[in-house]
Amino acid sequence: MSAVPPVEVEHHENYLNTSYGVWSWLLTTDHKRIGLLYLVSVTFFFFVGGFFATLIRLHLMTPQGTLVDAATYNKMFTMHGVVMVFFFLIPAIPTVLGNFLVPLMIGAKDLAFPRLNLASWYIFNAGGLLMIYSVMRGGLDTGWTFYPPYSSLYSNTHVVSAVLGIFIAGFSSILTGLNFLVTVHTMRAPGMTWGRLPLFVWSHYATSIIFVLGTPVIAITLALVGIERIFHLGIFDPSLGGDPVLFQHLFWFYSHPAVYIMVLPGMAVTTELITTFSRKRLFGYGFVAAASIAIAVIGFFVWGHHMFVAGQSFYASMVFSILSYLVAIPSAIKVFNWTATLYKGSISWATPMLYGLGFIGLFVMGGMTGLFLSALGVDVHVHDTYFVVAHFHYIMVGGTVMAYLGGLHYWWPKMSGRMYPEGLAKFAAVVLFIGFNLTFFPQFVLGYLGMPRRYHSYSPEFQVLNVMSTAGASILAVGYLLPMAYFIWSMRYGPIAGPNPWPGTGLEWLTASPPPEKNFEVTPVVTWDAYDFPNRHDLKYPAPTPGFTPAQTWPPE
Repeated sequence: MSAVPPVEVEHHENYLNTSYGVWSWLLTTDHKRIGLLYLVSVTFFFFVGGFFATLIRLHLMTPQGTLVDAATYNKMFTMHGVVMVFFFLIPAIPTVLGNFLVPLMIGAKDLAFPRLNLASWYIFNAGGLLMIYSVMRGGLDTGWTFYPPYSSLYSNTHVVSAVLGIFIAGFSSILTGLNFLVTVHTMRAPGMTWGRLPLFVWSHYATSIIFVLGTPVIAITLALVGIERIFHLGIFDPSLGGDPVLFQHLFWFYSHPAVYIMVLPGMAVTTELITTFSRKRLFGYGFVAAASIAIAVIGFFVWGHHMFVAGQSFYASMVFSILSYLVAIPSAIKVFNWTATLYKGSISWATPMLYGLGFIGLFVMGGMTGLFLSALGVDVHVHDTYFVVAHFHYIMVGGTVMAYLGGLHYWWPKMSGRMYPEGLAKFAAVVLFIGFNLTFFPQFVLGYLGMPRRYHSYSPEFQVLNVMSTAGASILAVGYLLPMAYFIWSMRYGPIAGPNPWPGTGLEWLTASPPPEKNFEVTPVVTWDAYDFPNRHDLKYPAPTPGFTPAQTWPPE
């Protein structure tokens, strides 16, 4: 097998070097630095959204909810949802891990449009600051879905600034998706054919399609809410001749594919973790790649299952129900192929693998309960109850956040050049998994028993389950805080990671940790298939060591 020329990994300018000051970061066009800037931004918004979640759970410890009044409670769950969905869950993996890794994984020196990449970060923060302005001026109480006519007529909160913030942030998503699409099409290294692309790249390609096609719809829809609110035009408000159901069609046409914007990158991360830590080529590579594209395409045709009780025709509901079951097929393909990859693999229980397995368990739970909500009769019973809240969080938080943390732990040595304390990291992963299930599994029971969501008070018989959920949330918070603490610690005190500490077979492990400014001293020539572990007999599974070889030839001859 032919080999890439030796790649020097010892002498290069570390992009983490801050000797040039803050302006070198704020004006950078290096995709790796921009990924880290996004990491800071989305972490900030995660803790803003988490703050409101904490208040919600504390309020719901007692049936009458003595912490805040009803109006303030409406603002709390609205701001939690808006910040978490639009400013953390949607951008987190694509902007942080995708920005950092997509060029590395295809052997490119950067993204196709570096300045546009930096502009997308500024646009994202501009939208986020408008949202924070809405919070500081008194908040928002429409729910994260902004349903009219309440949002466009009756709410006396800061709807216009909130929808303007989301509108602006949407351009960040569009620019990021466009950048990924052009980069994957035009900047792959020699030999990096479509059939050799890592599935991380395939999933981000599919996600980018949704970004580019879907985001303009939600941006214009929310802009129309603001226009109707300011100028009293009859778009969605029935008292002005508008149609509120039209808003639901437009909103969910984007917002259900947005679920896959959140979960497809999580699936991508999980694929990388499962293959690396089972030391096996992925079972059914072609099917998994095709499943990513199928999820992106079919996801645009299932929006109506959010509207079973909104007055649409019975026949339309039947069609959307069938399509909702259909979109589960490519998701199931991924789960079965991960399971087949694990079968008879040489599995290592490293921290990233714990997160990967946690993703599979929580995603399957969320996906199976999604089939319940796709069934007309069941959905009518549990609609607008805590069953929906639990389902959504198992997919979005249990799935996406587990995968996001798994990806951070997996690629942190590549990003920082340092290792984190493995024992503490495993403990945090277990704590997070236990805390999550204790928080949200009782909500399935609450919803089935009839407790409605978004109510600031509830019947006393539901208190035990709500106290369990709040206790779980406190454990979950510990699981979230621990990684932030030891990641920061590791940047100064962690052992040197080396270029390929796990080790993996992707191009990102060919270069130094952290990579040089242009990623590769010599452009790699790809002569091996993705996840080609059977032909990597010398890739043993060592514990991460503090040193590494100054020069490597890849792949091994």
